Amino acid sequence: MSNDTSSLTAQDLEFLRRPLHGFLSVAEGPVPPQPRPVWFEATAEGTIQLFTAPDSVKVRRLRRDPRASIVVAAPVGERERWLSVAGRTTVEPEGAHELCTRLAARYWDLDDPVRADDLAEILATEQVRLVIHPETVRRFTY
Repeated sequence: MSNDTSSLTAQDLEFLRRPLHGFLSVAEGPVPPQPRPVWFEATAEGTIQLFTAPDSVKVRRLRRDPRASIVVAAPVGERERWLSVAGRTTVEPEGAHELCTRLAARYWDLDDPVRADDLAEILATEQVRLVIHPETVRRFTY
């Protein structure tokens, strides 16, 4: 079953709270688009946020054209399910390190000293928060 809306549902948010990778594409980029795997967080307000370096290619592209999309799919072994969120993206200077810390705890075992060092290395650098404000949400469940 597939349907389209302009906002995330409670079921979407439940799915997006899992430690799944999202595949981010930005509008101002190569044709065809070249999605990149990213960590992400769905917020209670219904936005999707992630973090990145302020001088990254994706930030430069988003400053020229703020449209982006993220696609998240269930892993192999589960019933087919995917969710696509597209919309205007803002680059926020605040909250990236806190987001990074939450996401690292979600995706990594921070009791592993190597991963804890990896997180410390990220937190030692400047980061910005990207926030996708959904305009189109497409979903499929089989």
